[in-house]
Amino acid sequence: MSHQTGIQGSAELKEFFSKCKDGTIRAFKVAIKDEELVLEKSCENSQNESGYEWLFISWSPDNSVVRQKMLYASTKATLKKEFGGGQIKDELFGTQREDVNLKGYKKHVESEKAPQPFSSSEVILQQIKKDEAAGGIDAKHQTMQGVSFPVSDDLINAFCDLKDYRITYVQMSIDMEKEEINLEERLNIDANSLPEKIPSDHARYHLFCLPHSYEGDQLNSIVFIYSVPGYNCSVKERMLYSSCKAPLLNVIENRIGIELAKKIEIDDAQELTEEFLLDQIHPKQNIFKQKFSKPKGPANRGARRLLKTQNDEN
Repeated sequence: MSHQTGIQGSAELKEFFSKCKDGTIRAFKVAIKDEELVLEKSCENSQNESGYEWLFISWSPDNSVVRQKMLYASTKATLKKEFGGGQIKDELFGTQREDVNLKGYKKHVESEKAPQPFSSSEVILQQIKKDEAAGGIDAKHQTMQGVSFPVSDDLINAFCDLKDYRITYVQMSIDMEKEEINLEERLNIDANSLPEKIPSDHARYHLFCLPHSYEGDQLNSIVFIYSVPGYNCSVKERMLYSSCKAPLLNVIENRIGIELAKKIEIDDAQELTEEFLLDQIHPKQNIFKQKFSKPKGPANRGARRLLKTQNDEN
């Protein structure tokens, strides 16, 4: 289940929804302003004997800010629920204007009729299942690098969503009885909310995407976090999480294709501040290098003495 932002519709928007389903409204536009869903524009509709059905359009241009894309994506379910999901016949998603005009909608309808290709997560999942059936690297077995457990289907989907920046956080756990790695949580959170997600009595794996600016560039750095709360969890649990870490990282990096900016191990959740993460991703270089000191010469033993020779004495 996708995480919701908590953003709700304004009183004006809810009142509009209650009145707009009589066929007089043809289209309307909703935006997020001041952490609230608001009505931005509407236009009236004409009626015919067939009545009207609604098309839900999500507009997310490629050049929009990633944080804004995530905000709108995670608020979509709330908007549909408040409007009334049963009133919506179809959905259309667009990143270019050609995607959401009449021609784009007709193309969408035609594509819906055709056999659907596999999504990226389905392709990855199928390949992993084949490897498991063939006893490949993702099947449950012990290797020189550690113990490799199967990864659940919903966790694979969460990895793909994180890779595409649709979510910012994934938490993973090991089911010690079933010997598999499962999804615990998939959320949209910021760095300030990260510490409260770290359990104090169990080990966990985490992936977190940190949007930030560095040297003039806007970056979305994904870090892998292995949290192990010292002696609050059993020795068996600590050893198992430690042994499964390398094979899991192999799946994340090589099979899913997530580029990790940093791999971190912590035993205290309070360490996970935004400043700490930035220091891990972009380590501060020591720009004050100690100057090279020239080796000292021999000690000064005073003025040089003149030694008398035998000729001088004569």
